[in-house]
Amino acid sequence: MQTSTQLARLEQMAERFRVLSEPTRLRILDVIGSEELNVQEICDRTGFKQANVSRHLRLLRDVKAIACRQSGHFHYYRVIDPLMLQCWQCNHNSCSRESSLSQH
Repeated sequence: MQTSTQLARLEQMAERFRVLSEPTRLRILDVIGSEELNVQEICDRTGFKQANVSRHLRLLRDVKAIACRQSGHFHYYRVIDPLMLQCWQCNHNSCSRESSLSQH
């Protein structure tokens, strides 16, 4: 029988997988994975609209994958969970590998 702590941990894991299941959030993680950026810089690099980016950033913050700091009028976002970024990178590498294997 699972304890409530174990169930809570499984719920947390499932929520993180849900967050990583959205291509927009994966793209945002990609661009802020190596540097801290403000919302406009994220929009410029992804081509996404500000409202869309802000919504996805909030979800990434909710699962504690990223953090935000304010400097003047700007909010800067950075990855604070390196394992979440590693999960993204492993999945990216795996998909790239599968793609190259299927072309042979």
